[in-house]
Amino acid sequence: MSAPVLIVAARDDWPTDRIVVELESRSVEVFRMDTADFPQQLGLAGRIDQEQAWTGELATEYRTVELSRVGAMYYRAPGAFRFPTGMSGPEARFAAAQARAGLGGVLSALDCRWVNHPTAMARAEYKPVQLAAARACGLRIPATLITNRPGDVQKFAAEAGGPVVCKPVSSPVLIEDGRLKSVYTRRLTPDDLLDLRGISTTAHLFQAWVDKAYEVRLTVVGRQMFAAAIHADSDAGHEDWRSDYGSLTYTTSAVPGVVATGMLALMDRLQLRYGAADFVVRPDGQWTFLEVNPCGQWDWIAGETGLPIAEAIADELQGIS
Repeated sequence: MSAPVLIVAARDDWPTDRIVVELESRSVEVFRMDTADFPQQLGLAGRIDQEQAWTGELATEYRTVELSRVGAMYYRAPGAFRFPTGMSGPEARFAAAQARAGLGGVLSALDCRWVNHPTAMARAEYKPVQLAAARACGLRIPATLITNRPGDVQKFAAEAGGPVVCKPVSSPVLIEDGRLKSVYTRRLTPDDLLDLRGISTTAHLFQAWVDKAYEVRLTVVGRQMFAAAIHADSDAGHEDWRSDYGSLTYTTSAVPGVVATGMLALMDRLQLRYGAADFVVRPDGQWTFLEVNPCGQWDWIAGETGLPIAEAIADELQGIS
């Protein structure tokens, strides 16, 4: 019997459902769990000693998987731990820390194929790390400043010799008044540069604007690459395509050799087997790297273009080159 694939993802993450279906269609044993199920609906018993590496099991009411048999793990944004009602705030925080170190630690210690390992994901999510690694791997990057000093922003804008954009350093999503909101990339106006009072409150990321013909979402799975050109038909979408999905059209694209070589080197450097990278393509055809998301969305691109990304992820989990 082939080694099982352990999938760690939010229960309502429907793109992960496609991975499960694809694997099961290949007669691969799948054990799916959400960390939100621990400890009330998911049990852990892990053991290690001088003679054996980690053994034991994960178990739900209906299924069990032996830890030592796990051959691959697909890790994708699972939910927060849920504990019994009645715990005080300090008790719940303590229990969460123990669960993270216990369940998370045992899973992280398993010697299997990861897509992606959470420690690699955590490091790769830092944009300063990505940009330095991309530059070292031969990819073209935009001039970038991260600062909380208004004067440095004005100096950077003057040296850029053209428009400058501001974007979040970390996740662009926040919850305010119970509503999910996104912070989009925005070109700064001359008036913005005259009034930068909010800059000192935290770190901000600024980049020189790159003239674009279109953008590319390049999904990398193992050594396979799937490029989708994203064409925006509105000013908002041209500035940040995430702000106006209704204006977008998609086509598949070839990947220039120098970009493919650089991306494979970047994935190796960041120890990722999956990444969703964003590029700007200039009117002269030159590609500029913006970022790579180790947990980036892929399902809508596959739906719009027919690119076989779910199949490629299943291949990677099975170790099929």
